[in-house]
Amino acid sequence: MNKDQLKAMQADAMERLMKCRSADGMWRGALSSSAISTAVSVFALQRIDADRYASQISAGVRWLHATMRADGSWGDSVESPSNMTATLLTYVSLYAVGQAPAESRQFLDSQFGGNTEEALTQGVLRYYGRDLTFSVPILMMCALAGVVRSWKNIPTFPFELATLPQRLFRYLNLPVVSYAIPALIAIGICQMHKTGGWLSPLRRLFVPKAMRVLLRMQPADGGFLEAAPLTAFVSMCLAEGGFREHELTQRCARFLVDTVRDDGSWPIDTNLSGWLTSLAAKVLPSVSSVSSVSSVLSNIIKRNATTTVHPFTAAAPGGWGWSDLSGSVPDGDDTSGALVALHHLLIENGKLKIENVPHEVENGLRWLIGLQNRDGGMPTFCKGWGKLPFDRSTPDITAHAILAMGLWLPSLDGQLKTDVQKNFDRLIAWMEKTTNADGWVPLWFGDQDAVDEKAPVYGTATAIDYLMSTRHPAATKLAQSQVGFLLRTQNEDGGWGGNKGVTSKVTFTSRALTALAHFPNQYEAEQQRGWNYLYRRFKAGTLYDREPIGLYFSRLWYSEELYNVLFLLNALKRMPL
Repeated sequence: MNKDQLKAMQADAMERLMKCRSADGMWRGALSSSAISTAVSVFALQRIDADRYASQISAGVRWLHATMRADGSWGDSVESPSNMTATLLTYVSLYAVGQAPAESRQFLDSQFGGNTEEALTQGVLRYYGRDLTFSVPILMMCALAGVVRSWKNIPTFPFELATLPQRLFRYLNLPVVSYAIPALIAIGICQMHKTGGWLSPLRRLFVPKAMRVLLRMQPADGGFLEAAPLTAFVSMCLAEGGFREHELTQRCARFLVDTVRDDGSWPIDTNLSGWLTSLAAKVLPSVSSVSSVSSVLSNIIKRNATTTVHPFTAAAPGGWGWSDLSGSVPDGDDTSGALVALHHLLIENGKLKIENVPHEVENGLRWLIGLQNRDGGMPTFCKGWGKLPFDRSTPDITAHAILAMGLWLPSLDGQLKTDVQKNFDRLIAWMEKTTNADGWVPLWFGDQDAVDEKAPVYGTATAIDYLMSTRHPAATKLAQSQVGFLLRTQNEDGGWGGNKGVTSKVTFTSRALTALAHFPNQYEAEQQRGWNYLYRRFKAGTLYDREPIGLYFSRLWYSEELYNVLFLLNALKRMPL
């Protein structure tokens, strides 16, 4: 591959990126439509008011029928392989409107090894293990629809615990992850309403306070986490638990109506505008117009404008979320991403373009320090939970925080510089403990084609990129120790999948090439093969085909139209063109 070919790919990708920029200067992208989101949204609207939302329900049902596979199954996205979860939730939603396909029931019976309620219930619980974040909502929907008639085998959610101070949540051994407290409350109330029990008179005393907690956590647009699945599970349970007309339930319904697509489907989340804009900022060419850079800079900074504790996770002010919408929640990865993007936009030749470090940057660094776990690693949303997978420290988010802190350290002074240096060193020490021959496994990304659905290529390549970009000796040494994993996992066609032997993808190949580009005059043959793979995809017109690599809300797959573009441009930026 020669420079002209690389430049042709770069020009094409950059043109696509700039065309996707919205009028307000952000990149909002387009998440894939989701059978799961559509199924639960249709069911929720039917439970809230079937007559009022008849048009949305009918359109959603048509989309579900149109995307059904020949064997009666569905995948998380239209590009995803069939699976139990998507098929079960869609079957239940269609069952509730009297349109359940017989083929779907047969598919599910084959998945559960039988057609009894016990086989279904135990199959769902077994699949998700001790994390009840998604298994109990699934079984609740089955029970509300009548697909499961007995409630006794569905684990009970202790909604009363949500009335305790949020700072205590990490110590309560809750059966759900930190971002699923709204489901814990709504489902628990619904279970009590449906099943009663000798303790129910006492438990009912906690309902008003629990509802106030839930209302406080609900964002202005009504959508919890901007996610149709979570919002739909909450609202269907409230509607069936005696709160159909409550303002909270009605606001959930408005969110679902506002976010449905023209074809009748729902995405897994409204958008990833914050994350995408931070990624886009880092690939903008240095010759970008002043107005363009200023607009991006302004959008990133204003998303950090909150001065109060976040009602959803009790997070201190200072962090960034994945979107500029009200349902977004500050998290470790997006905060690091925003800080890195701001460094790219505000630092030139090692010097600030403005007089002082913006207070938003200082607040963001303090926020990351406050999020850091006692083990030294960085979680996603909340410090100290760690009992379930999506709350634990994770290598890619930890490495991202290392980069954010490492880039800004030279521009800091005083106590903040001391604090950042101390926590930077702790992050490095945690990463050192997690190195292994099998690579770093990311938390929120995977490969649906892999047997274990994991993507250590993504986690390792991303971490190497972040660590090498700090230019810190200890970070560099860490990154170098994991390069061998990338070399061993390159496929015969020159590309990379999530792991060795897994189908090559543009996203993973771009990530791997970005990592290897940090080592000039090394691994040239491997890089050449990787670029040849991408150029073949470019010439074949498949370079931008959607690739579901994102994981959401406990193992749900999604694709994002801009991932291929952004990851490719990030790799090309490292090439001497």
